[in-house]
Amino acid sequence: MLKRRLEFCFLYMMLIGAYVIWFFPVSRLEFYGGVLCYASIILFSIYSLILENRTSQHTLLWIHILVFFPIAGYLFYLFSGQLYEKGKLFRSKRTYNREKLRTIFDMEQTPDLTGLKGNQKRFFQYSIKASHMNINTKSRLKVLKNGDETFPELFEALREAASFIHIEYYMFKSDMLGHKMMDIMMEKARQGVEVRFLFDAAGSLKLAGKDIKKLKRAGVNIVPFLPLKYGFFNQKFNFRNHRKIVIVDGKVGFVGGLNVGKEYIGKDQDVGFWRDTHMKVEGEIVQTLHSIFMLDWEYVSDEVLIDRKAYTRPVAAESGGVYQVVPTGPDMKERMSDLYYAMIAAAESSVWIATPYFVPNEPIRTALKEAAARGVRVRVMVPETNDGFLTQYATRSYFPELLREGIEVYSYQKGFMHQKVLITDGNLASVGTANMDMRSFQLNFEVNVFFTDQEAIKDLEAHYLEDMKESEKISPVRFYKRTLWERTKESFARLFSGVL
Repeated sequence: MLKRRLEFCFLYMMLIGAYVIWFFPVSRLEFYGGVLCYASIILFSIYSLILENRTSQHTLLWIHILVFFPIAGYLFYLFSGQLYEKGKLFRSKRTYNREKLRTIFDMEQTPDLTGLKGNQKRFFQYSIKASHMNINTKSRLKVLKNGDETFPELFEALREAASFIHIEYYMFKSDMLGHKMMDIMMEKARQGVEVRFLFDAAGSLKLAGKDIKKLKRAGVNIVPFLPLKYGFFNQKFNFRNHRKIVIVDGKVGFVGGLNVGKEYIGKDQDVGFWRDTHMKVEGEIVQTLHSIFMLDWEYVSDEVLIDRKAYTRPVAAESGGVYQVVPTGPDMKERMSDLYYAMIAAAESSVWIATPYFVPNEPIRTALKEAAARGVRVRVMVPETNDGFLTQYATRSYFPELLREGIEVYSYQKGFMHQKVLITDGNLASVGTANMDMRSFQLNFEVNVFFTDQEAIKDLEAHYLEDMKESEKISPVRFYKRTLWERTKESFARLFSGVL
């Protein structure tokens, strides 16, 4: 904390110095003194950075940002570059999570992997050991395409709640869709149903304060995840809860890519059509998903739910396959990139990826190229237009590397594609909240479901093939002929890929 406050003191010195030099007459001696002070601060930051023993590429990236982007680069470094703090900030939560989840898993039967196919067995053997998350078999799930299918199912389940409703979202807006969901929450709270609502403080900036007060008056227990004002001087400002979880009575759960806002049902004219994938889950899998919510809730509210039997009773369902819920983030040991890597490395015939942000780390890129070299058919689908300059052009900067290996790249044209889907060999899939970028891999609290449910996977494959019809397949010849200006934008954006 002392080092963190010192760094912010440096920032204030920079800003004040720049203001004085720019707006007031100063002597040459004062000017050179300011330059020397600035250089000393940057050298101190670079020395601290080197002592962290990061990868050479990551270290050089931040050195370049600090040197070539005065003040703005230092500010960016303070809020996006100091990932080393996360081990300290969330160490106690990580240990506590593991102990509580182990207690939950002890209530369930020992997982049986004997009936799995080769790629499935290799993946789950790794994921169980690496993530310390159990697998479930007495479960089922339903794939929900876009907001048109998701929100009617979700609202129906909420209206049928008899005991409790637990909701966790990264982005929740006070618009027509958000108000409709809030009305249901308040109605159920007045009926005596326990309603708990956890929202990310940064992602839900458009959740109005008056609506929060209205929810509280109606009896909804609502808390923010890591309020910004409390995290200004530490890395908690930078770690966001990107999970989307809804649990109803411990029997039904919802998880996937959809937040709550009118753009998610295609009603935002500035955004247009929104392509996404969500899931409705039932059975033992709900208990694992619910445990993640309860641990997050306890972290920010100090209310312990996970020790209450009313919230930890598994409700079995007719099995459709093998399922594993895996949360990742600074409070968990494993990274989602490692699980994606394991899926791709275990693939024998096909890898299909759909992601809005494709800024993969080196292991993911290596896994994709090795899969293609083995004869695995690899497809990557991304939106044609993204919601940010850096993410859009950083994504495109990886196309030449993929195309050279014979990997098929598709650019989704119909609208903005926000789904996070990975399918391998037509028998193993992942759907959840994690993008293929460094923020999801390093900073965000995420949750994905890995499963072998053949009916659900067939739906995902059918949707993927439909999306391909709305996409343009990138031609290597045409792409290599793009203008120098396009290549310049890609190369510039790629400089920031380590922090996107």
